[in-house]
Amino acid sequence: MTTVMRALKVVAVIGLAATVASCASARRVLPFGLGQDDTPQATASAGDRVSILSFEQQLAPSAALSGRDFFLPGPVARTSWPMAGGTPENLVEHSIAAPAFEIAWRRGIGRGSSRTTQVMAPPIAADGRIYVMDGESTVTAVDAGSGEVVWRRNVKPDGREAAGGVAMFGLPVPFVGSGGGALEGGFGGGLAIAGGRVFVASGYRTLSALDAATGNPIWSQPVDVPLHSAPTVVANRVYVIDVDNQIIAFNAQTGSQDWSYRGIVEPARVLRASSPAVSGDTVIAPFSSGEVVALRASNGQPVWNQVLSRTSRTSALSEIRDIAGRPVISRGFVYAVGHSGLMQAMDIRTGQPRWSAPVAGVNAPLPAGDVVYVVSKSGELTLLNRDTGAVYWTKNLNEGRIRQEGGVFGLFDRTVRPEWSGPVLASNRLVLVNSDGEAVAFDPKTGAQTASIRLGSAAYLAPIAYNGVLYVLTDNGDLVSIR
Repeated sequence: MTTVMRALKVVAVIGLAATVASCASARRVLPFGLGQDDTPQATASAGDRVSILSFEQQLAPSAALSGRDFFLPGPVARTSWPMAGGTPENLVEHSIAAPAFEIAWRRGIGRGSSRTTQVMAPPIAADGRIYVMDGESTVTAVDAGSGEVVWRRNVKPDGREAAGGVAMFGLPVPFVGSGGGALEGGFGGGLAIAGGRVFVASGYRTLSALDAATGNPIWSQPVDVPLHSAPTVVANRVYVIDVDNQIIAFNAQTGSQDWSYRGIVEPARVLRASSPAVSGDTVIAPFSSGEVVALRASNGQPVWNQVLSRTSRTSALSEIRDIAGRPVISRGFVYAVGHSGLMQAMDIRTGQPRWSAPVAGVNAPLPAGDVVYVVSKSGELTLLNRDTGAVYWTKNLNEGRIRQEGGVFGLFDRTVRPEWSGPVLASNRLVLVNSDGEAVAFDPKTGAQTASIRLGSAAYLAPIAYNGVLYVLTDNGDLVSIR
């Protein structure tokens, strides 16, 4: 996969499907500009949701915050990154990592993304190892210091394939991928580690537990439909979401199912593997329907439900309501971003919105200190006040990076905008990666770019921080160590 905008690929699942359709591909063939990214508009406000009509205004910095400083916590050493979001709350504020900001090594870990495979699982780290999963559900343990492979295990059951078909914009087609061809694999899922076990959610309809030291199988639990999210593991339970918007809690010791809850079925989704957030006895589940649901961790009973969804006047793709970025729990609030253009800070006890902002995104927001960082799907980095949602500043990440490709004799060019993933806050840098194969550092106070390095391939998964190093898994299946 080259510079295809994989972050905005959409899957439409029929029955037990775990397949994908590319929004980027759709944008190339839809006429009259349909499918082009629309920049979310309006100023974030405190209190209730923003009116639909106010989204026709510009998302602009607040005059009251102009020139005002804000608090950011100091960097902290990260001795583990055990699940996709770093913690059960999906919150890692500021890490000591990559002070030199240069590449130490690269290591191929297996199959990258192609027309039949997709790299979707963020890396995890513990006990001196980085654990990654390639595009064919092969899990590899890599020595964090040297990049040497310790063990490798494919979790795809013999003879088991992803089932079903896919509908793209209402038209039934088989397994449509980034190049318009057929996709035949099982995508989605991810990794988590706890109690000496690596838990693997797979698009091939299994949840597995492997011995973290050896990679040997401990148990494997078949499920009815492919698993879409990376697992979250807390207090002997493994929480994972399938493509039918069902969250399932499994016993971490035995693999048996403790409980399940099904949200509204919504087949269209973004090709990103989100994951539930857990704090105490509350599980926050993001669904492709735009629902954010709070559940009791003990029994799966629903506590509250919010829908992050709006309809844009300028983009048919706003109808895709997926919560593709991980929801984040911080200081008693849940921060979540919807693909269709709404971000909210919600009280974790009641679900009542504290504030809303017109942001359409596929990345997890980053609350840190007094502020929240968020990247929109159009490539705009925004800094918001944690308490009110008011905007300090915005930065167009794609300034100078937009280009025209694919034309013939100057005709039928398509506009290519890099897709961004992140951010993470590491050693006083705000670090993001993009589909142009860059890792880019920004000043967390001003948004000014401070450094950039080439990764060698497009990257659609945010970096993780571990033992003073940033690790990035690229789309062609390379694990990159940034020291």
